[in-house]
Amino acid sequence: MKTTIPQALAEAVRRDPAAPLLTWYDDATGDRAELSGATLDNWVSKTANLLVDGIGLGHGDAVSLLLPPHWQTAAILLGVSAAGLAVDLADLGGDAQPVEALFTSPDRVERAAAWPTTDRYVTGLLPLAMPLRELPAGYADYVTEVRNYGDHFRGEPVAPADRAFAGPIELSHLDALAAADDRATQLGFGAGDRVLIDVTVHPDPVDWLLAPLAAGASVVLCAHLDHDKLDDRATAEKVSLVLA
Repeated sequence: MKTTIPQALAEAVRRDPAAPLLTWYDDATGDRAELSGATLDNWVSKTANLLVDGIGLGHGDAVSLLLPPHWQTAAILLGVSAAGLAVDLADLGGDAQPVEALFTSPDRVERAAAWPTTDRYVTGLLPLAMPLRELPAGYADYVTEVRNYGDHFRGEPVAPADRAFAGPIELSHLDALAAADDRATQLGFGAGDRVLIDVTVHPDPVDWLLAPLAAGASVVLCAHLDHDKLDDRATAEKVSLVLA
């Protein structure tokens, strides 16, 4: 039984490191990114190393994510969890609470100003993980900074009772995975499924990230979904369930 979020990711990677684990489409820009388990795990490790070795965060510290659904959001959320930190899903509601670090996108910088924090990162969520040409004042570029860190994270292990979510949602890792398992059952997918998810319909990362991980499924994540492309995409990606 999986009892922590890093354990759920590790099991997904072990099953088949080269198989697509998260595939991203944005039909507004034409962007497509396919991340195998090994590739996603590298981004997660780099993010955890940035947080622990780069800015010195420790177990239990809180990190806010004011980010839309995206493969980089997945890497950051899982990296926060791998580092033993608590994710504050600030954009899902709730009052701004002090946190140790914050990640956001350029369109949410004004809202992010409400969160008291020391370290601020922005990502343009651009194709090919390109850096921003201009940075908002007081921010570092996540995709530029994270590339300076190693592909393997060897920090202190996360325990099931450790806090996984802070802010408006307070959950331990064990409780977060139990909720994710329940959500996977509600949405109708399980081990081995490949699920196409419209992020407009399912913006909560419990639906598009944690529930698939907990259930042993892989994801085709679609933003600005063009429904005229849906059938062909589902066939090409060998999708077993569409949530759109």
